[in-house]
Amino acid sequence: MENLVQEAIQNVNLQAIMPSLILSGFGMLLLLASVFMKRGNTTPIAWMSIIALVITGFVSLSGWNNVQAGFAGSVVLDNFATFFSLICIAAAILTILMSDDYLKREEFPVAEYYPLILFTTAGAMWMASGTDLMTIFLGLEVLSVSLYVLAGYFRDQTKSNEAGLKYFFLGAFSTGFLLYGVALLYGVTGSTKIQKIAEYVSAHPDAVLNKMFIAGGLLMLTGFLFKVAAAPFHMWTPDVYQGAPTPITAFMSAGPKAAAFAAFMRVTIIGLDGMQSDLSAIFWILAVLTMTVGNFIALGQQDLKRMLAYSSISHAGYALVGMVAWNEVGLSAILFYMLVYTFMNMGAFAVLVLIGKKGEENLTLDGIAGFGYKKPVLAVALCIFLFSLMGLLPTAGFTGKFYIFAGAVKAGYIWLAVLGVLNSAVSLFYYLRVMVQMYFKEPTEDFAWVKINVSTAISIVVSIIGVLYLGIVPGTLMNLARLAGF
Repeated sequence: MENLVQEAIQNVNLQAIMPSLILSGFGMLLLLASVFMKRGNTTPIAWMSIIALVITGFVSLSGWNNVQAGFAGSVVLDNFATFFSLICIAAAILTILMSDDYLKREEFPVAEYYPLILFTTAGAMWMASGTDLMTIFLGLEVLSVSLYVLAGYFRDQTKSNEAGLKYFFLGAFSTGFLLYGVALLYGVTGSTKIQKIAEYVSAHPDAVLNKMFIAGGLLMLTGFLFKVAAAPFHMWTPDVYQGAPTPITAFMSAGPKAAAFAAFMRVTIIGLDGMQSDLSAIFWILAVLTMTVGNFIALGQQDLKRMLAYSSISHAGYALVGMVAWNEVGLSAILFYMLVYTFMNMGAFAVLVLIGKKGEENLTLDGIAGFGYKKPVLAVALCIFLFSLMGLLPTAGFTGKFYIFAGAVKAGYIWLAVLGVLNSAVSLFYYLRVMVQMYFKEPTEDFAWVKINVSTAISIVVSIIGVLYLGIVPGTLMNLARLAGF
């Protein structure tokens, strides 16, 4: 142990973790500053948080084509980490933009909300940069603890308390699976570094037949599958998404999910490469199950946040198709799809933030009847995001699914691609049902409470630009996703 500590000290390279350090530093400063802020005056903290995220984004770009490894190879700032870090930063900025007026409407404008988002993002970036299982675990815990608080942020609301408790208990349970898996893998390979695990398997091919190694790999993957909300580890998602503050629901569905996929991919594609054939078969089943469960249960949902929760599950299934393919097209398509999903899902939730009354009891299908007549601009924006979630031209949702399914076809998984397309067809029903309610039902409300504020409008406009640009001109970002791959 002493040698390991000495090696880590000798190989310190703060540049490898500089983005996370900067964001954590800003988070602590803003947390301290919020103590001296008058209650209700959260806007300065919100904009300073956005500035912190923008600065962190520029620092993260220093890792593009300039790999920085540190702490004895336990963390690395490479193209892969940079790409996912920027996705998490974009999700955090969009979340903050839609949050300030929302918190004031809900009469809970507490400035500590924003540092918690920064800490969550820092944890997500550690997960994306981790090349050691313990580093990934550290990032996961920083991310998760902050999200537990944010999910249950409204202390006086029962559904928010329920969301926080369910996420905490089930999250802690899944973390136990992950840690037990790490312990078993360490017992077999003698290392927690992903590359050394891969080297051990390469030097000892029979290791993949070792029961401890198999059990360790499966237990660890179970922890990751919980975080990405893949079936059958998805049961926490609908209740948590429904009960959490709407901006946090949006954030959870994008930034932390992207970070979980980043760690999931690095561990699986590099560390468990020797189990490719077995894992591809497992991922095939999980992808179909996740897509099917998410889409078919979403068909019967009346609550819009709950519907989008099941939609989020189905989209995790689409991303898992790229894991099945296990080739350059499929894996780079996952990176592209996480970016696409961030824009289209964050945009949809931003519109819901504006539609909701205090307490958000009206965010149901009946509650948006006639919305298209009363607020046509917001209704059109929501339709654009829903079209993208469906995967229709010319939106980014179509392009993302096209690349994902193309990877599966190239790898020979034609039936998997067919099932993915059929699942996309099923999703048309519940997305179109929202549009039917908005345009073909008589309004029962005048929606006079819906006021478009500048910051939320910015998040909606940015999301629309992202959805349309990545749908019409996807080549540049897809090439960057390829460069960010392994």
